[in-house]
Amino acid sequence: MGVTTLVVEVANPATPEVTESLECIVDSGAVFSVVPTEVLQRLGIRPRQQQTFQLANNARIVRWIGGALFTFREYAGFAEVIFGEEGDATLLGAHTLEAFGLGLDPIKRELRPVPLTL
Repeated sequence: MGVTTLVVEVANPATPEVTESLECIVDSGAVFSVVPTEVLQRLGIRPRQQQTFQLANNARIVRWIGGALFTFREYAGFAEVIFGEEGDATLLGAHTLEAFGLGLDPIKRELRPVPLTL
């Protein structure tokens, strides 16, 4: 099984013209995207609240979350984002993929448009 990575632009919804490019691991098993705290701070994205998350090894961690605008090619969407700490991977999670209207094809390891259900 391979790892799919791609470069996305992240922005503060209040100032969408100011972006930072990030290489992210596409993790459709992760609910939220994870972006390093220093990147979110530079963009002026403020943490909104703390959440507890359970990791695959059953460990629990607490992280701040906020909201960000993500762009990939012609796709853009608003999604919750976790303020990543040292040692956290930079991830593109399921909510962001859904905001794009894209899904991960696990065989070809590429993103494809998916029908959105209301």
